[in-house]
Amino acid sequence: MNPYRIALYYAPETDDTLHQRASAWLGRDAASGAEIPQPAIAAVDIAEVTADARGYGFHATLKPPFRVAGDLQAALQAAQDFAARTAPFTLPPLQITDLDGFLALRESAPCPALQALADSAVTALDAHRAPATEAEIARRKPEKLSLRQREYLAAWGYPYVFAEWRFHMTLTRRLTPAEKAIILPAVTEALGDAPAIARTVSDICVFVQAAPGAPFTILERLTLRG
Repeated sequence: MNPYRIALYYAPETDDTLHQRASAWLGRDAASGAEIPQPAIAAVDIAEVTADARGYGFHATLKPPFRVAGDLQAALQAAQDFAARTAPFTLPPLQITDLDGFLALRESAPCPALQALADSAVTALDAHRAPATEAEIARRKPEKLSLRQREYLAAWGYPYVFAEWRFHMTLTRRLTPAEKAIILPAVTEALGDAPAIARTVSDICVFVQAAPGAPFTILERLTLRG
C-alpha cells in the first residue's frame, strides 16, 4: 500500500552523534520509529515544545512532503536516479539558530552545494507529485505569503523552495522569549559539540508518512554517487 506522503530529506547517518542526540532531544528516532525518553526541563513541557518536530523526525527538508501521483516505485526510482547523479559534498559546521522564533540547526557558512541539492531535489521528483488540493493550498495561508511564495505554492505545491528555501533542522516550535531563555541553554547542552563537527553529505533519505497525522520515518537511505 502506498504511504500517504513521501519526502526527500537530509538526515545524518544513524551512527552520527548528532542523529542520536537530536533524536533524544525530540523524543523519537525517525530511522527506527522508536520513542526515546526526553531530557527533563524545569518549567517547560519539552514533549509539547518538540511535538511537531518529533512527528517529522530529525531532518532538513529537500523535497517537501507530497502525495504520490501514480506508482510509488516510479517515484522511488526517480529519487534513486537523482541520488546517483548527485555528488557528495562537505556540510559546514552547524549552529543553533533562532529562525523566526523556532530553534533550529543551520549552516554556519554559505554552502552553494547545499542550495543546489535542495533546488534539484524539488524538480527531480515533481513529476511524481500529485497536485495540491484546494484544502492543502488553503492551509498554507496564501493571503499571508509574498507574491513569489504564492507562485512557488502554485507551481510546486510549497512556498518555501528555491530562493525562499533555507536549510534548517527544526528543534522546537515557535517560542516565546521566556521559553527561549530556558530552552536554548537546554538544547545547547543536549546536543553538545555534535552540531559543530564538519560532516559529509554522502546520502539523502526518502521519508514516508503512512497516514494523515502519522509520524514520518525513513524508508530508504540513498547514496550520492555523482
